Amino acid sequence: MRPNDLHRSVHYEPSPAARPVLKRSLGLWMATALVIGNMIGSGVFLLPSSLAAEAGPISIFALVLTGIGAMMLALVFANLGRAFPRTGGPYAYSRRAFGDFVGFQTAWGYWIAVWAGNAAIAVAFVSYASVFWGSLATNRLLAAGVGIGTIWLLTWVNILGVRQGGMTQLVTTVLKFVPLLAIGVIGIFFIKADNFTPLSPNGSIWAGMSTAAALTLWAFIGLESATVPAEEVKNPERNIPRATIYGTLGTTILYLLAIVAVMGIVPIERLAVSNSPFALAASEMFGGAWGKAIAAIAMISAFGCLNGWILLQGRVPLAAARDGLFPKAFGKVDEERHTPVFGLVVSSLLVSGLMMMNYTEGLVSQFTFFLLLATLTTLVPYAYSAAAEMHMFFSDRELFSGRKLGRDVAIASLAFAYSVWAIYGAGFEVIAKGFMLMLFGIPVYLYLKWREHQGPDRPLAPPKEELRIDLPLNGVKVKATIG
Repeated sequence: MRPNDLHRSVHYEPSPAARPVLKRSLGLWMATALVIGNMIGSGVFLLPSSLAAEAGPISIFALVLTGIGAMMLALVFANLGRAFPRTGGPYAYSRRAFGDFVGFQTAWGYWIAVWAGNAAIAVAFVSYASVFWGSLATNRLLAAGVGIGTIWLLTWVNILGVRQGGMTQLVTTVLKFVPLLAIGVIGIFFIKADNFTPLSPNGSIWAGMSTAAALTLWAFIGLESATVPAEEVKNPERNIPRATIYGTLGTTILYLLAIVAVMGIVPIERLAVSNSPFALAASEMFGGAWGKAIAAIAMISAFGCLNGWILLQGRVPLAAARDGLFPKAFGKVDEERHTPVFGLVVSSLLVSGLMMMNYTEGLVSQFTFFLLLATLTTLVPYAYSAAAEMHMFFSDRELFSGRKLGRDVAIASLAFAYSVWAIYGAGFEVIAKGFMLMLFGIPVYLYLKWREHQGPDRPLAPPKEELRIDLPLNGVKVKATIG
């Protein structure tokens, strides 16, 4: 055996005793609700109007294309979740495949995306609440206070335990999924074919599809959610893949039904200027005023989505901290509640600070700013994860099914290509801002590595490690473990 072969076949795994104690409380339905609830947030309630204004009916085909791309990514995360069910999701896969620096970049970018995205969702929640409390639309300090209060309410729920956060997610997911599904299914019977013409009123078909694909991107972010709290999911090798696929497929079908129905019911010129497209469609179907009913559903949707992302915001830094790639305080888990309290609190402090710094802006301006900040730093971990799966097909072949290797390589390749295309579609301004955020993390990484080599700030893993060596002897691969 060549020395390089021995080097490639050595894997270091921290002892399980080194890991913070997390409690497996999320079953299949809670994990699926986490995926659906984190995908269906605030954006979908304005999406039909945005698509109508920017692209027209051709956007339906773009939505199908985005859904296919999302399903390919879901299959990537399902495979990785089955093979390597570790807390951190995209971070854990990137670090295993490409080492500490790419792992840190993934954790840094994803963590920023989560708490910046939480600020956007909190702003959307306040925006829909202003339908019932008019002062929120004009008093910006009050609006910021309500948003921050909601963030800390849900932070407290998730500090109590992952089961409490999971139950909140399950209830709010049902409360928003069912009404949207009803509008989509019933709305099919009210569709008028004339509302789908012209197909692309604003230009070429390809330009319209590219624009619409970029707009629908935000609505699919969150499909990886079941992989992030992997060590809190019951029977993770079975439930993480199922939750990821069920959640992504169910959400894609819901989006298609709902948006096709709304576009088919409301003429395109009216839909393009509507501030409440679902309420407008409901009024066309049933008569009367539906603005407050749809606003209430949207509030529940944003509230549940915020809960799910707050649950995740403590898990990625937890995973990175126990590998020595985040400050070690993030790796602490409360012994009684089994939750990463420090990570949850610090992340919510950052969300609160972000909202206070921008409270002088209007709600729409705030939402746009936070949305742009979060989008790219989520897409990069998607691309890294797809590439990590392809890398692990060769470096950790035993973790994957050999019979399906060709199919899985093809899916991972397409998922990577889709992620790169989606990054390009986000626009150069977003790419530039996201790249700068990634660069800002490098001094943090260098500082952590310096502290590690100084001695007092070691990773949480104890000195005892497992050294596994695969030795091919007489054509037979033998695994020797030294602990």
